[in-house]
Amino acid sequence: MFTIATWNINSVRLREALVTRLLTEEAPDILCLQEIKTPIDKFPVDGFAALGYRHLVARGQKGYNGVAILSKLPIEDAGDRDYASLGHARHVAARLENGVTIHNFYVPAGGDIPDREQNEKFGQKLDFLTEMRDAFHADNPSRAILVGDLNIAPREDDVWSHKQLLKIVSHTPVEVEHLGAAQDAGKWVDITRKDIPEGLLYSWWSYRAKDWDAADKGRRLDHIWATPDIANAGHGSRILRPVRGWDQPSDHVPVLASFDL
Repeated sequence: MFTIATWNINSVRLREALVTRLLTEEAPDILCLQEIKTPIDKFPVDGFAALGYRHLVARGQKGYNGVAILSKLPIEDAGDRDYASLGHARHVAARLENGVTIHNFYVPAGGDIPDREQNEKFGQKLDFLTEMRDAFHADNPSRAILVGDLNIAPREDDVWSHKQLLKIVSHTPVEVEHLGAAQDAGKWVDITRKDIPEGLLYSWWSYRAKDWDAADKGRRLDHIWATPDIANAGHGSRILRPVRGWDQPSDHVPVLASFDL
């Protein structure tokens, strides 16, 4: 069995102490980070290696984006793809010794206006998701886990108010449709919702709220999926809400699941 966690850290160098705390308290076997905001030669590897996370597969860039897979278990680099040809570090894959491939994604946020004609970033987000769909149709993934900040809360109970967020980027019908098409193309199973099928679930709370906990206007933007051949091995899903209250936190919190593989 191994446990995997995914977390948009919003700068790994700024929040190295928070990552260290998570690795110490929760000790997942694998931690996938998004928005690391650093070139890999400046990634703080030594402190994590001292905790047993000696394996790293990552793609970085200065100041923006970036994805990394830290692991106690041996992993090999399984490549990356520049979805929508943005030139951004938004995807990386690693392979475990048992043959399971882990995909770590950071889907573009999409800006503030849900219209590709008025907002180039929204169009880029939809194009990114379309290329994900096409890649999964072409590759027919198997023995794979997909995690990351997908920047979409697909279900009505993945947001604090379905009605009020229908025209807000991250929950618009067109985004949900595009994410669903990508999920269906790979026959991906949403492990979090397999384990926790009912009820409100959030993994992100805006920095703009004076009291994020009391307001509780969250969205489930961070996901763990698996291909059908290994989905039944997934269990124990958790979202670590208290992490949002740590000192100088990310606006996202870690999402975890375990796999008996």
